[in-house]
Amino acid sequence: MTQNFPSLSKSPMAHATSGGEDVIDLGQVFGILWRGKFIIAVVAFLCVALGVFYSLGVATPIYRSTSVVILETQPAQIVDIESVVGGLSGESTELNSEVEVLRSRGLMRHVVEELNLRDDPEFNETLNPPSRVSELKSWVKGVLGRPEAAEPEAEQALRMETDRVIATLLKSVSVRNIPQSFVFEITVSSQSAVKAALIADTIAELYIENQIAVKFEATEKATVWLTDQVATLKQELEVAESRVAEFNAQTDLISLEDLQAQERQMKDLRDRIVTANVSAAAARQRLEALEEVMNDTRSAKVTVAQDPQLDRLFAGLPLDPTPEQARGFDQRFALLLDQAQTNLTRATQQVGALEAAAVRLEAQNAQQSDDLIALQQLTREAEASRLLYEYFLGRLKETAAQQGIQQADSRVLSTAVIPAQASEPRVGISIAMAAIVGLFIGALIVLLLETRAQTFRTAADLEQTTGYTVMGQLPMVPVRRRKDVIQYLADRPTSAAAEAVRNLRTSIMLSNFDTPPQVILTTSSLPGEGKTTVSLSLAQNFVGMGKKVLLVEGDIRRRVFGQYLNTDQKQGLVAVIKGDALLEDCVINDPRVKADILIGEEAKVNAADLFSSSAFGDFIAKAREQYDVIIIDTPPVLVVPDARIIAKHADAVLFGVKWDTTSKTQVQDALRMFESVGQKVSGLVLGQVSPEGMKRYGYGGRYGSYAAYGAKYYNN
Repeated sequence: MTQNFPSLSKSPMAHATSGGEDVIDLGQVFGILWRGKFIIAVVAFLCVALGVFYSLGVATPIYRSTSVVILETQPAQIVDIESVVGGLSGESTELNSEVEVLRSRGLMRHVVEELNLRDDPEFNETLNPPSRVSELKSWVKGVLGRPEAAEPEAEQALRMETDRVIATLLKSVSVRNIPQSFVFEITVSSQSAVKAALIADTIAELYIENQIAVKFEATEKATVWLTDQVATLKQELEVAESRVAEFNAQTDLISLEDLQAQERQMKDLRDRIVTANVSAAAARQRLEALEEVMNDTRSAKVTVAQDPQLDRLFAGLPLDPTPEQARGFDQRFALLLDQAQTNLTRATQQVGALEAAAVRLEAQNAQQSDDLIALQQLTREAEASRLLYEYFLGRLKETAAQQGIQQADSRVLSTAVIPAQASEPRVGISIAMAAIVGLFIGALIVLLLETRAQTFRTAADLEQTTGYTVMGQLPMVPVRRRKDVIQYLADRPTSAAAEAVRNLRTSIMLSNFDTPPQVILTTSSLPGEGKTTVSLSLAQNFVGMGKKVLLVEGDIRRRVFGQYLNTDQKQGLVAVIKGDALLEDCVINDPRVKADILIGEEAKVNAADLFSSSAFGDFIAKAREQYDVIIIDTPPVLVVPDARIIAKHADAVLFGVKWDTTSKTQVQDALRMFESVGQKVSGLVLGQVSPEGMKRYGYGGRYGSYAAYGAKYYNN
């Protein structure tokens, strides 16, 4: 037969699902926590006690004080020079920046110097005696041979010390901008209530002074820069004005109005030139026309000349005049031709004169225009220099006036109040946190103990782990000596222990209803698990049923029956097996047990060999004929092989397991050894169950699942 045992690595809080996955049973977890409520309560109580002790006796009281500062956004300046010392706009970025300014190392340095915190042991740890931790570090460095750091120079050491004090101060300072407002809370923590308020107020005051100092410095820098700029601009203005004056002195200038009049004159001259050109063209055309008809007939000449006098002379001529008659006409035509030539010459000369005058006037006008433009440029440059000079001069005067009337962008809204009570430690919160931590640690301990538990506390756990049936659960008998166990059961037949033995007896008898077991073997994994007590109590109980019982001490190596019985019998089991004595002569009868008891005796041969002999088999066969029940108390399975050898002759094998003591590995190994020789254990007995232990683990005040209901049935 092969018995499969559950894995010991699986957590008792988990069970396998149909898919093979481990699932945490919350009900079982809560059950474990409930059973361990006393451990959890004790751990929580200890943690609360430590919390109270720490809060009231060990922890250094910490006081907190808060100074409130409000930001004045865009304050009105007496002299409007916002570009130099303008106020804050109150945007979120500026509010965050002001928070960082309040926590800046530069401001904290001023606080350290103002309050001389370098001489305060609370902020300068070098003034305190070295702690054990620092001494241990120094010792470890010495053991490891690490070289000590070189001592810094005096100035550097002072700076390093100041930086450490500033870092410690920053840990004690918190700055908070109240949402949707321009208000800042400066909170300082200190071991002194007065010191906390003083530092908070000092930070607020130095913050406001720093704002004024920054503005004053900015104004001073602006004044210096404006002074330099004004001097430079003044020189540039003087140079520009001198250039204008020099240009006026060297150039004959006319006004813009005269230049415009010349422009009009130039236009008139151009118009006259056009008219003169037209007249010259007409004179040239007449001259050319007269010259064309000079050799033509007189009628053609009259037609071209269009002269009234020539017309009259032509009208007075006969058809065929003589030269003397025609002389007047010819002279008149010649005169007209000369006049036409003279008119052309005069017109041509007039055009030339007008064009020459136009050229001179245009050149003069162009030169004067260039000079006027140059003058205007110089004038504009001088004017620009004058305006810039006057602007910077005005700024300089405004800045100089602002130097004495600077205003901060913030003001103190509320000074720090000296706290009457320490903010830390908060006893109530500390106790509550300690209680929570204690409950958590206690629960963790209970779960760890349950997870690491390798013993058996309930029959269900024993059956689940081994796969065998638990036939009985025997409580621990409340006696001090082993000899008193049998007397206790005899004197109290209705006690819980006696009833548990009866339940075990009933389970044995009903394990095979048709053929109840006659030879019953009791064993265990290791010594001291109560198998002998089980054997004696079973023998006593079977006798109470009217059975003839033989109790055999099969553990001839230890022979512990003498600790339970008062006897001086020398011969026993070994003598009977060897045939040196009869069974009837070796058995003893204790008045408390009332069964025949065959004690063990020291043998020269090995016990395993003795029990393997046919003589032992004959002994069992003979005993079956004489007794109704034979109970054999055998040695532990994991120590010697005797129990497995004797089990071949037994009808039932009872395996004892000591409550909350025998490990699961020991039980499994022992049961596996039985199976290795083909022997099956009939049932398990969970013995020496402690009622106090069951109560401590939360299983009830008595052994067994339902023993608490037996108060009216038991008489202990």
